[in-house]
Amino acid sequence: MNDSGESEAVRVEKAESGLVVLTLDSPPLNLFDQAMIDGFRVAVEDLAASPPRALLIRAEGRATSAGVDVHVFDGLNAERGSALWVELLETIERLETLPAPIVFAAHALTLTAAFEISLACDWLVASPKAKFGLVEKVVGLTPSMGGTQRLAERAGSGRARQFVMSGGIFDAEEMERWGVVNTIFPAEEFEASSRALAEELAAGPTKAHAMTKHVLRRFREGGIPAADEAIRTEAAGLFETEDLKNAVKTFLEHGGPGHATFEGR
Repeated sequence: MNDSGESEAVRVEKAESGLVVLTLDSPPLNLFDQAMIDGFRVAVEDLAASPPRALLIRAEGRATSAGVDVHVFDGLNAERGSALWVELLETIERLETLPAPIVFAAHALTLTAAFEISLACDWLVASPKAKFGLVEKVVGLTPSMGGTQRLAERAGSGRARQFVMSGGIFDAEEMERWGVVNTIFPAEEFEASSRALAEELAAGPTKAHAMTKHVLRRFREGGIPAADEAIRTEAAGLFETEDLKNAVKTFLEHGGPGHATFEGR
């Protein structure tokens, strides 16, 4: 943190559209040292307190992130390690439950903490140059920011075992085949395409997107019955939103979709 209280490792840009862009910027490798961990935690806390219309997480430099700075683990005992995992998982859960779509843009090597963060996002986009790994085994750890279980949600527990136990590095095309990466954009268009996708989501029905995320979280926690219950008891509140009322009105007036604008209300 600098004297103003802002992180030097994590930059946050707020666009007029309601999109927020969070950038990891700690050259050369965007390692998750204590400054990066603290900066990311504070940024997510701020976003939870004042949610955006959509969030884009990206990085500068030759790597999205080369992982965690191993100095963070040096000298930890079980008690201090547990406290660290509690803090990091709280940040992951706070990010995951933001009531807005989240796009994670992986342009290059994306290891450990950064990959675990990406798995808590709604839409993982990658450059063909991106590579992914959970390589904690090299220091005798297992991923502890939720990466294993969120990878299993996307790719199955068998793939998660292979990914974590091998400590391998997997390319974007394989991750797309597994269902982990949602979209691969050409390298020369990656920044513009990632931003355009996030802007498109920011221009959409934010409250409906938030409900979609909530229903899927309930599904993950309790299967179809829990998701159905969320629809029965909570989703009808969307009929009270200005966005839905305006969209229905313009649909009927113009005889089809594509005419409504959404304000997130």
